[in-house]
Amino acid sequence: MRKTINAILVEYGKVAVAVYLVIFTLVLVSFWAAIRFGWQPTSTAGNAGAWTAAYIATKVTQPLRIAATLVVTPFIAKLYERVTGRQKAGFGQP
Repeated sequence: MRKTINAILVEYGKVAVAVYLVIFTLVLVSFWAAIRFGWQPTSTAGNAGAWTAAYIATKVTQPLRIAATLVVTPFIAKLYERVTGRQKAGFGQP
């Protein structure tokens, strides 16, 4: 699995990192919204608790997010190349 992640990073570089961060953010905000709408804290500590619970739930889903990144990144990279006319921007390339 680690070799696959490294291969994706070398081949797609910044695009792979961006895809992972977008997926992470979407999952975190989705968990927070689900927790927030199911439980209405009234204090600042309660709101921080909702973010903490959302972060923990997001960390639990990390293997799924990595798998989604591995699957989605080549398609996003091709779309990026088509739209911008640029070649792959991998970390291992000059």
